[in-house]
Amino acid sequence: MLKRSILLLLAVFAVNGVFAQTKHSQTSKHTSYKGLLMAGYQGWHDTPTDGANRGWGHYLQRGVFGPGNLKIDLWPELNEYKKMYPTPFIHADSSVAMLPSDHDYTTTDVRFKWMKQYGVDGVFMQRFIGNTRPGNTRNHFNKVLGDALKAARKYNRAIAVMYDFSGMRDTLDLPLFKSDWKNLVDSMKITSGGNKQPYLYHNGKPLVVLWGVGFNDSGRHYTTKTMAKIVDFLQNDPEYGHCAVMLGVPTYWREFGNDTEKNPELHALIKKVDVIHPWTVGRYKDDAGFQKYNEIEKADLAWCKANHIDYAPTCFPGFSWHNLNLKDKFNAIPRNRGNFFWNELSAAIKNGAEMIYVAMFDEVDEGTAIMKVSQNPPIGPSPFVTFEEGIPSDYYLYLAGYAGKVLKKELPLPESIPLPKSAKSAIK
Repeated sequence: MLKRSILLLLAVFAVNGVFAQTKHSQTSKHTSYKGLLMAGYQGWHDTPTDGANRGWGHYLQRGVFGPGNLKIDLWPELNEYKKMYPTPFIHADSSVAMLPSDHDYTTTDVRFKWMKQYGVDGVFMQRFIGNTRPGNTRNHFNKVLGDALKAARKYNRAIAVMYDFSGMRDTLDLPLFKSDWKNLVDSMKITSGGNKQPYLYHNGKPLVVLWGVGFNDSGRHYTTKTMAKIVDFLQNDPEYGHCAVMLGVPTYWREFGNDTEKNPELHALIKKVDVIHPWTVGRYKDDAGFQKYNEIEKADLAWCKANHIDYAPTCFPGFSWHNLNLKDKFNAIPRNRGNFFWNELSAAIKNGAEMIYVAMFDEVDEGTAIMKVSQNPPIGPSPFVTFEEGIPSDYYLYLAGYAGKVLKKELPLPESIPLPKSAKSAIK
C-alpha cells in the first residue's frame, strides 16, 4: 500500500512537470541557451500617471523633468505603442513629445512582438538587488517581470532573471537576495509554470544570472566569497536550488586584467558555474579597438572549452550616455551604420560562440538599445542620438535577428553586413 502511494505521488509530480526535490518544473519550452541570441531588458521607465507611483522613474535625471534634464540619449519610436504619455518636450513642429511607460503591459507586449517578428530569442530581465527591497520600485519591477512572463508565453520567447549586484551591501543583503528569489519562485511561479513555460533552462535546470562578479571598481562593497554563497544557494538549496548559474564577469577576467580583482577565488568560482558572460560595453570604441579585443575573445573561448564552461559574449550596437552623465561625450561610440554591431556579432559566431548576449534591448539611457528608435526626437537643449541617414528604425532588431538565425545555422554567415530588402539602396 505504501509503495503504491509513493508511485502515485511520483506520478502527480510527473504530470505537473515539477521535481519532487525542488519547486521548479522539470523543464521548459526553452531547454538551452545554446543556439539562442538573447538581449538584456531593463524595463525601468515610468511616468507620473501610469499607476507605479514613481513619477518619471528613470527618465528623470534630477530636479524637474524637462528639456536639459533627463537621463535618456535615445528617444523611442512610438507609432506602435498603444499607450503613451505627454512630456514637457516638443518636436520641431511644436507638437508635444510622448513617451511610453514600462509599467503598462501594452509596452511589454509591443516589444516582445518585435522579438518574435525579428528573431530575437528572448531577454534576460535585469533585476538590481537594490530594487528588491519593499516599496514602489520593487512593485514596479515585479509588474514588469509578470508582464514579461505573459508576453513571453504569447510570443514564444525565452526569459530569465539576471540579478545585478551593483549597490549590494555584501552579506547584509544576502538574505534579501534569497528572499527575493524565493518570492519569484513561490508567488510569481517564475520557474514552475509547467514544462511548456517560457523560463530559460540550461543543462536541464532554470538559468539564473548573477551580474557583477569579480569587478574591482571601488563602488562594489561585496566580495567574491559572498557571491560564492549565492552560487551555492542556487545550485544546492533543496527547494529553491537545482539552478544553472551564469556569471556576469569583467572583460579581462581570464588574466585578472585592469577591470578585474586579483583574486584566485574568482577562477575557482567560475569553474563551478554553467556559463560566463564577460561585460565589454565601452571597452573598445571602434572597429580597430574591437579587433584587438577579438583576440581576447578567442582566448576566452579556448579557456572555457578546456574547463567545460559555456561562454556568452557581449555584443552592443554603440554607446552614449551624455544626458545621464553630462560630462561624458555625446554618442561616444558611434554605430557606424550598423557595422560596429555586425562586426561583433559575426566575429563571435566565427570564434565559435554557441550563444550571444546583446546589450541591450531597451537601454535608452546608455544608448545601447536595439529596439526601434525615433529619427524625430524632441528639439531643445537635450541632444538625442539618431541613426544615420537611410538607416531604418528597426535595423538593429534586424541585425540581431539575422545573427540569431546564423547562430542556429538557419542562414549562412554573409561576407558583409546584411541589409533588409526594403532599405538596401538607402543604407548603401
